[in-house]
Amino acid sequence: MQIFIATCINNFTILLMMSARNISLQMALLLVAISFYCVADGLENGLARTPPMGWMPFERFRCMTDCARFPRDCISETLIKRTAELLISGGYAAVGYQYVIIDDCWMEASRDETTHELLPSLERFPTGMSSLGDYIHSLGLKFGLYHDIGEKTCMFRGPGAARHFDLDAQTFANWGVDYVKMDGCYASDADLDRGYPAFGRALNRTGRPIVYSCSWPFYKSQTTQ
Repeated sequence: MQIFIATCINNFTILLMMSARNISLQMALLLVAISFYCVADGLENGLARTPPMGWMPFERFRCMTDCARFPRDCISETLIKRTAELLISGGYAAVGYQYVIIDDCWMEASRDETTHELLPSLERFPTGMSSLGDYIHSLGLKFGLYHDIGEKTCMFRGPGAARHFDLDAQTFANWGVDYVKMDGCYASDADLDRGYPAFGRALNRTGRPIVYSCSWPFYKSQTTQ
């Protein structure tokens, strides 16, 4: 897993501003060196050396959870399996579209009362995420899931990762997840700064190679405008 530290973007901004003021070449090179030094803080395991390519349902299916009215379009294992198969039959996988990533709205509204683990919707994902991941892997594809660093997810407002970083990271590893999209709703600026690196370290501790796609730069840009 590779974690890209968003606060280092600020170093490039400072560099550009100072360059406009004609600082010395030596100082400019020093700032570049500092910026590159802090860009990556993670395991070098070969993941995400090029942008990961795949499919995510949000732009088309949003947070459609009513399978009674929209059986083909609701966020469900039926939709995800059908799409995974289309990546193969349509030739997309052959040119590099490997990841099938489920966005928000896949979970139950609350955690398991006993274990506090995240639960997939029992109605829409009846065989569970581990089984769905196995199916995606059987096609030669990779399995991704959405989560949120804060108290609740953005659209569904299901349970976020707050106070459960290690548990959720291990749950994803147990399910065979290959990619985590981490959103940043319902979190303070301090929560974002602490939470994104902390969840990355939790993923590292699982020992499973997982691409960590975090929205930290987006949320930081909103707070600095």
